[in-house]
Amino acid sequence: MAVIVATDDPFSGIARQMSKIIDQVHRGYYNFSPGETWTPNVNLYETETSYIVCVDLAGIEKDKLEITVDHHALKLKGHRAVPISMDGDIPNQRLRVHLMEIDHGSFSRDVELPHDVVQQKINAQYQNGFLWIDLPKK
Repeated sequence: MAVIVATDDPFSGIARQMSKIIDQVHRGYYNFSPGETWTPNVNLYETETSYIVCVDLAGIEKDKLEITVDHHALKLKGHRAVPISMDGDIPNQRLRVHLMEIDHGSFSRDVELPHDVVQQKINAQYQNGFLWIDLPKK
């Protein structure tokens, strides 16, 4: 399958990453703010018949996701818990955090929809930590 990359602003991804780094520097290396929301990464694809949104939501339980469409915007909200070890003994032990890069807590992401989307036929599937949303065209 051929992939064609189409972007309006070739530096939008860099700007988003730089903003995240600056935010981390302002909070400080060891500062932890669980009340803040984070923004999951999104890929947007287009075929002849639909737009496809892929959202990176690794570690999020399906029942913690809220997906709505409002005024030509796809709104995603949810919550990701702090990742814990699969070893059952660790939650009972005190942990010292040396590095915490995996975002957790509440998240929110709005994706503006093109005007030619058939909103009544939007379909979403959650597979292997990715939310795939099919947005059929009129």
